[in-house]
Amino acid sequence: MVQDVASSGGQEPPVPATRRKFLLAVGLALNAVVALLVAIPVLGYLLGPIRRRTAQSWILLGPIERFPAGETRLATYENPSRVAWDGPTANIACWVRRLEGEQFQVFAINCTHLGCPVRWFAPSRLFMCPCHGGAYYRDGSRASGPPERGLFEYPYKVENGVITIQAGELPTPGPSAELIQIEGGKEKPCA
Repeated sequence: MVQDVASSGGQEPPVPATRRKFLLAVGLALNAVVALLVAIPVLGYLLGPIRRRTAQSWILLGPIERFPAGETRLATYENPSRVAWDGPTANIACWVRRLEGEQFQVFAINCTHLGCPVRWFAPSRLFMCPCHGGAYYRDGSRASGPPERGLFEYPYKVENGVITIQAGELPTPGPSAELIQIEGGKEKPCA
């Protein structure tokens, strides 16, 4: 045996592949594939805010003549951050209430409880949520039910007789919102 090593130039002969080494290599390769498949959505989640589009933009709702004073009307607009597979869901509804002149309130159609679409009932002058019985007054403030706050409002502006809203993302309470706690029939801010 010593002669064989010396006669081959000091190198040991190659060790034949064994079943154990082959299975170890296959196991390591499968683990690497699984780790890569798990890492892709995790990296997407972590890097998502960096590549996220903030598509808040001013969107045309139409001429102010479409919205008579003292009435609430349904209007739709196309989501500015639309993607090809959105289809009809890219058309987003909102409620437009014209107070007088060029003063409006534009409400998101979503209930603040769980996001179900609210409907306007003109005879009772209430927005009603069909999911859990939430109700809102015509000015968007909470009337009853599980929602803890009024309807979300879009910022709007009127230029040249046309109303536009700032939309793209659903309006949310933001840092300035405060919860209201009701005790003994009186509202007070939560501390």
